[in-house]
Amino acid sequence: MEVNEPAPRQLDMMRSAIARRAALAREPHPEGVRKPSLRLFLAELASLGRGKKKPIAVDKAQHPQPVMLLPGFGAHPNRMRPMADALAEAGHEVHEWGLGLNLGPNPQNFAFLMRRVGTLARQHKRPIALVGWSLGGLFAREIARREPDCVSRVITMGTPFSGDPRANNAWRAYQMVTGHSVSAPPIDCDFTAKPPVPTIALWSPRDGVIHPRSACGWPSERDRAVAIRCTHLGFASDPRVVAEVLRQLDAED
Repeated sequence: MEVNEPAPRQLDMMRSAIARRAALAREPHPEGVRKPSLRLFLAELASLGRGKKKPIAVDKAQHPQPVMLLPGFGAHPNRMRPMADALAEAGHEVHEWGLGLNLGPNPQNFAFLMRRVGTLARQHKRPIALVGWSLGGLFAREIARREPDCVSRVITMGTPFSGDPRANNAWRAYQMVTGHSVSAPPIDCDFTAKPPVPTIALWSPRDGVIHPRSACGWPSERDRAVAIRCTHLGFASDPRVVAEVLRQLDAED
């Protein structure tokens, strides 16, 4: 049985891509840019071994609405299942983002998301709320900035929208996986610009991945900032985070 070997040009392209990603992963951390401590980062890793969380008890929402959940970098929508279940139990109509693993932005997946948000807004005959965890929050902010008529509000959770995009412990891994610099995403975007809809930033002083200032932002970059003492990974399912998301969805803006 013959095995088709890659053509020399294809091999050269593969080697070039691997070399480029390796170089991106080896870039030094810029001087003066703060990131979470090693202690907090190790606490994130330790949290991975904790047991399955119990179901989250919730009250019925005062303003049930359509909600889309956008996972963080390297995460699958299943990681946000506890939050999705809690929001649905409260009476919200919860939608996944429809892209599986979040492996970073590109023109194709961003265009898909824009269409999906528009389609859901038309189906529900009202704007939808976007709840984004980490990198998912950057997608949410940019979608709302471009299509504010389709988005009722944006809630980000541990999202690095403010300051230097390297103020975290994940930027090298991001560059290695995506193949582009964290400061030069392959879409036209302005993540620091506040979308023209209510925009709430949930951040944690215990975040071991994203620096708190980067996720909290400045008043001109969001409408409200709420501190929750959870890990970065905990934003997907911590009962305190879920309770705050439910409060913000019911808030009168």
